[in-house]
Amino acid sequence: MGLDIWFLLAIGFSFSGYAAYLLGLRRQTIRPNRASWLIWATATALEALTYAAVNPGAPQGWVFALSAAACILVTIGIWHRSAWSPPSPTDTFCIGTCLTALVLWLVFREAFWAHMLVVAAVPVSFWPTWASIWADRSRERSPAWGLWTFGDLATLLIAVRGAELGVAELGYILVELLCHASVWFLIGLATINPLRSLGARRGGLFIFDRYRPSTNLFRVGENHLGKAVFAATGFAEGDVLLEFTGQRLRADQVPSRMRGRGDRFVQVTPDHYMGPSGRLDDLVNHNCAPNAGLRFGDEGVFLVAIRAIAPGEEISWDYSTTLRESNWHMLCQCKAPSCRRVIGNFDSLDAERREWFRARNLVAPYLQRDEVTEKRAVG
Repeated sequence: MGLDIWFLLAIGFSFSGYAAYLLGLRRQTIRPNRASWLIWATATALEALTYAAVNPGAPQGWVFALSAAACILVTIGIWHRSAWSPPSPTDTFCIGTCLTALVLWLVFREAFWAHMLVVAAVPVSFWPTWASIWADRSRERSPAWGLWTFGDLATLLIAVRGAELGVAELGYILVELLCHASVWFLIGLATINPLRSLGARRGGLFIFDRYRPSTNLFRVGENHLGKAVFAATGFAEGDVLLEFTGQRLRADQVPSRMRGRGDRFVQVTPDHYMGPSGRLDDLVNHNCAPNAGLRFGDEGVFLVAIRAIAPGEEISWDYSTTLRESNWHMLCQCKAPSCRRVIGNFDSLDAERREWFRARNLVAPYLQRDEVTEKRAVG
């Protein structure tokens, strides 16, 4: 009976993890490493086959088989939503290791060694994700990593309770347990909390818990308009300050009458916006003479310093650098000497200012128009 309980727990934790991860993908609250998932989809499918060959009839083989199917489903979801880049040398090495294992199994029928090669490839496959999290742990906010760790523990207990115990029996389970647990520790054990990881619904949006910045980088204070973000230390020109991480929304999903504090939407394409994140980036205000600007890249949307910023100075950016909406405007009270009084879309800026932002890659990509076309338009 105990074995049945652990088997059900292993299945339950594993599939709860995949369900949470798929939900995070759908809500765009996580940014998984595409290379790792492509490798995992291949490796888990191969592992399920080789494990079944080495241990026919073992109940944990079903855990591997169902996990492989779920892993492939997640990878398809990532593929559908993402643009794929060529694999790195590390990715290529891991894929090559898995293909070698497949050849060993299919050609030479050496299922044991194929199984062990996949075990060795698992830590390599985690490397792109570890590197991504080390750079920014908010990329993996999902509670799935904690659930997968618990599932691995249950699967390990199933194996320990088995009649025979060997390297092939335990190798993959132990390595998976250590790898899943390492990611969970890196992103923070508190991410098992669904509110922190998946976001709380507020209308049509999912708002995260408050981001707690390091006190030696920023502080949240008040200015003449309300809440604002201030530098608690100095920044040099070009420094990355924050990442904007709001939920991506279609234009028809954005409330039509959002003003003031409620208007925390950033236009990222002609048809899509980034909504509020519930984090520090929501509190960065507009200024007609900003000290920072938004830079769009393959890894995300980042606020970067466009000049040296002194401690105590408010962080700000120019809202017009992402907008093309013709009917949007907002009265400006930034009090800068060059204040435009009314904030409008990108075309409301003069040609010289537009070119200044474009030359520094501080506008939304869809506003980066050909320089020749721009000059003709001005002429």
